[in-house]
Amino acid sequence: MSLSKNGTITSDCKLTSINDLGLWILIDDKEYFIPFKDYPGFRESSLDQIFKIRYYPSGQLSWEELDIDIDLKALSEPESFPLIFRH
Repeated sequence: MSLSKNGTITSDCKLTSINDLGLWILIDDKEYFIPFKDYPGFRESSLDQIFKIRYYPSGQLSWEELDIDIDLKALSEPESFPLIFRH
């Protein structure tokens, strides 16, 4: 019998602030801004849904209820990732 789990979350991830422009997330002592203008899927979401964030060591943020996934590289190097958001 195997007790191993796939996708173990090992890093600390916190939603630190939210306002009408977007939200800020702290991961391993680095803060990232997610602007609502670039990620409109968050605009109609409840706070409860937004707070249900998961961070995977591969650098992926995920909101399963909202069907939103964001790679940290897209937040730290937005010029390298042109956004085409479909909801």
